[in-house]
Amino acid sequence: MSTQGKLNKITTAVIKDMKKKKEKVTMLTAYDYGTAAVVDEAGIDIILVGDSLGMVVLGYDSTLPVTMEDMIHHTKAVCRGAKRAMVLGDMPFMSYQVSVEDAVRNAGRFLQEAGAQGVKLEGGREVAEVTRRIASAGIPVMAHLGLTPQSVHQLGGYKVQGKSDAAAKRILEDAKILEDAGAFSVILECVPTLLAKEITESLTMSTIGIGAGIHCDGQVLVINDMLGIFERFTPKFVKKYANLNLQMKEAVTQYIGEVRTGVFPDDAHSFL
Repeated sequence: MSTQGKLNKITTAVIKDMKKKKEKVTMLTAYDYGTAAVVDEAGIDIILVGDSLGMVVLGYDSTLPVTMEDMIHHTKAVCRGAKRAMVLGDMPFMSYQVSVEDAVRNAGRFLQEAGAQGVKLEGGREVAEVTRRIASAGIPVMAHLGLTPQSVHQLGGYKVQGKSDAAAKRILEDAKILEDAGAFSVILECVPTLLAKEITESLTMSTIGIGAGIHCDGQVLVINDMLGIFERFTPKFVKKYANLNLQMKEAVTQYIGEVRTGVFPDDAHSFL
């Protein structure tokens, strides 16, 4: 937990100040009221309502089918549960690629309809103008470089980015371009540790790593991954802090057995 008081709302100014003080930013995803309330009470700094909900909540094979309506629905629920953490809405595929006007309008929906404090969007220099216009409208923007899941087909799959000198140089340049465009932070996903270190040291905005090593200004994970709920696959960068998938199965199995054998409900769980 940061040195900020538990009741003080996290803002972009707080995140910028944390970088100056070399305090690590903590960030997790959440997709519902209950989970948001738990991570908020635990002291998380930023909650991302990620389009990863397409896979871990809605059961899709990728993030691509996720719609703005999906994102608004889940962001509303998360915002009801988050009192201190900054809530960011993840702009889904095709919500900002068609036109700058669409992008600003859709970004605004996250604040106006859902109650979020900002948005995240993927891409480098190609989304610089979109980033500039959204930020100019008073909407905080978190950028996202490296492995960008919405571009997975173009990238040739889920793999580390920026391994060659040319690719590393482009990611570094993109980060600086997006900072100049008004982004307050950037996620670096699946990039080599030393590249992430170089980017972090060259920016005044905060870097949030996911598979980008220890030198970033903060870290983010998908909560379903780090709690061991989502079992379809586990990326190399995920550390499981619990195995709730197993615990949930054990609890459900016990419940089934007790119902079938008449153990539950007993007098303690009945009205006499």
